Amino acid sequence: MKTLDLMKRFAPYFKKYRATLALDLFCASLTTLCELVLPLIVRYITNTGMTDLESLTVQMILSLGALYLVLRVIDAVANYYMANIGHVMGARIETDMRRDLFGHLQKLSYSYYSNTKVGQIMARVTSDLFDVTEFAHHCPEEYFIAAIKIIASFAILGTMNIWLTLIIFSILPVMLVCSMYFNKKMRRAFKASRDQIGELNAQVEDSLLGVRVVKSFANEALEEEKFKEGNHKFLDIKRKMYRYMAGFQTTTRVFDGIMYIVVVVAGALFMINRQITPADLMAYLLYVTTLLTSIRRIVEFTEQFQRGMTGIERFGEIMDAPIDIKNVPDALPLRKVDGDIEFRHVSFQYSDDHTEVLSDINLHVRPGDSVAVVGPSGSGKTTLCNLIPRFYDVTAGEVLLDGKNIKDFTLHSLRSQIGVVQQEVYLFSGTIFENIEYGRPGASREEVIDAAKKAGAHAFITQLSDGYDTYVGERGIKLSGGQKQRISIARVFLKDPPILILDEATSALDNESERVVQESLEKLAHGRTTLTIAHRLTTIRNATVIWVLTEKGVEEQGSHKELMEKQGVYYHLYRMYQDTMTR
Repeated sequence: MKTLDLMKRFAPYFKKYRATLALDLFCASLTTLCELVLPLIVRYITNTGMTDLESLTVQMILSLGALYLVLRVIDAVANYYMANIGHVMGARIETDMRRDLFGHLQKLSYSYYSNTKVGQIMARVTSDLFDVTEFAHHCPEEYFIAAIKIIASFAILGTMNIWLTLIIFSILPVMLVCSMYFNKKMRRAFKASRDQIGELNAQVEDSLLGVRVVKSFANEALEEEKFKEGNHKFLDIKRKMYRYMAGFQTTTRVFDGIMYIVVVVAGALFMINRQITPADLMAYLLYVTTLLTSIRRIVEFTEQFQRGMTGIERFGEIMDAPIDIKNVPDALPLRKVDGDIEFRHVSFQYSDDHTEVLSDINLHVRPGDSVAVVGPSGSGKTTLCNLIPRFYDVTAGEVLLDGKNIKDFTLHSLRSQIGVVQQEVYLFSGTIFENIEYGRPGASREEVIDAAKKAGAHAFITQLSDGYDTYVGERGIKLSGGQKQRISIARVFLKDPPILILDEATSALDNESERVVQESLEKLAHGRTTLTIAHRLTTIRNATVIWVLTEKGVEEQGSHKELMEKQGVYYHLYRMYQDTMTR
């Protein structure tokens, strides 16, 4: 993205803090005033000493010294404000951007996370926005100071000798062109650096979360080699980045020298021709020093500027990611739910590869029915159920709840009425109590314990050292699969939704854990409209209706008895499952 476009995108974040920014820039102008006054004082004393030494009294010198001392006090107070409040303003802007970024991430659909590495997202939420704090504070400040110094210096020096001033300032555009060349190179290098650090984060996260698999296959050396490759790639990018930075800084130093030598040589020639006084030439050198000091600060800030621009650009890339699933205009909150679900001519395909998963599906679930969805892997069982809470939106057709299109309801109210128990349980890093309470934030301890009892989890929880306050570890690593699943069921019990989706909730458990969890699920499903996706077909024989989903669509539907008598797809799936279990 172009720098101007990025600045326009970033500018609204200053709106809340425009008073702070205005005061910060006012303080910046005060500190600049102090630097601009010193050469004038030196020039005045030098000129007076050379032309009328007797008029240069002690009182005058002390008065000028006192004036400069007052200016230095003002400079110190202004600089304190800039360093303190100015930086806090930058931190507040960073906080606002991180809030907006996280809020946008919460609204993005499953498909976004299916195609984006979490490590890349983490880099953008953390390290990328760290650079914005310094950028937000220093960018307006440094360029404002530089603008004041350049304009004021030109005006003051022009009164001394306009031709020497024009010669000096004619060098600045050439310096600017060279700087812009290296700036573009640095921007690309910084962007590549940020992208690669995101890849490294993703790789480290992947390796550490899968550390048990790594160790079980004794593949530590392989992981180190993969990391080494990514780490060296990052080093190569940094080498290129620092090469451009070195070129930028070297070019600036060369122009520094050119400007000094021009002032000395041209100024001396003008002085020989009596077109400039020695005092004015001395003032020239001081102003050029002030000017070059300001340019050096801009040079030093350029690295931070490019980091900030890169952070804003990567921030914008996420913020520009479209929210595929959102509330339609005039969406209404869903209040009372009977649990009547209908799929009417539903088709679905993923947006990234346009592979059609479901085609013209027509199904109906009556309130309180227990529906089982079976079929071979890849037939779209999970996708079909994910359409109900709008984790994905249909490509064609509509899903109805109690006779109304689910898109007519707000997302929050719709999902609040649906409980999902998945095969892969996710527990947050925290206590057992906090993980169960997540089903209904703010629930009392008694309500949490009651939900755990219904889920068959209370007995094992009370046997733990800290009971409900036991820390479960990252992703619940300290608990067994069956224990984690029962906590996830307790979470749904606490939520108490009228519609329930069980996505292969017992397929990863051993027989004993499956039996306990299955009993909990049966309690949970009682009186609710339930859709169960199952591989273990013995667990769904009591379902009201079974849907057999294949790549051709819904091939069969009926009760277990009806489908077995039909001896079709379900019959063969069931017999195959039984044969597998008896081996």
